[in-house]
Amino acid sequence: MSKPFQKILNWVARKFSEDASQMLIFTGVAGWTLSSLAQLIAIGVNPKIKEEQKVFLVPQEISDAAVNIGSFFLITQMTKGAVSKLFSTGKLAPQKVRNYFKKYPEQYADKIGKLDFNIGEVMKHNKAFPMQEYTRAKSLGTAVATVGASIVASNIITPILRNKMASIVQKTYINEYKGEKTQDKKPNTQPIQPIKTPYPYNNGSMKI
Repeated sequence: MSKPFQKILNWVARKFSEDASQMLIFTGVAGWTLSSLAQLIAIGVNPKIKEEQKVFLVPQEISDAAVNIGSFFLITQMTKGAVSKLFSTGKLAPQKVRNYFKKYPEQYADKIGKLDFNIGEVMKHNKAFPMQEYTRAKSLGTAVATVGASIVASNIITPILRNKMASIVQKTYINEYKGEKTQDKKPNTQPIQPIKTPYPYNNGSMKI
């Protein structure tokens, strides 16, 4: 196995081994990006598509790519962040974690659910705390939420936004195209200079 490829695998393992939801977001964005890039290349090299059509198709494909990637990333990232925060503050927790906090109500009863409370930070040196169960539940919960958000983003929200964006691009292109055609057909409105007629030819004799 080549060293560059091994380095990539090591980076992926370090980056996503404890956060499967982040891996889902990363692969989703990469998939949308590569798909859009392939579509743009296909349009550019296809000899059956006229240049006049490419002028319209390329901007539309770029706008579609921006909507696809942007909406997918924002929706999945926001969902992941919200669910992760619920686990970090203790609003969502496996039963073993709940049982642990119930043993020490005077220490944690008024902290559970507060935004400034982070179980991972507070309990990282506490050997009695069921950290493994907490980490596993948090990773599973954020992964499931991210998958759900990606389905909603890809199949509901993204198509709606993409259709609206495509409509805007299409109207812009049609207006510009009509403007160019009108400009081509516009008659020459420059003022016509009057023709100066010379005096009638005279052979030199003067009539009285």
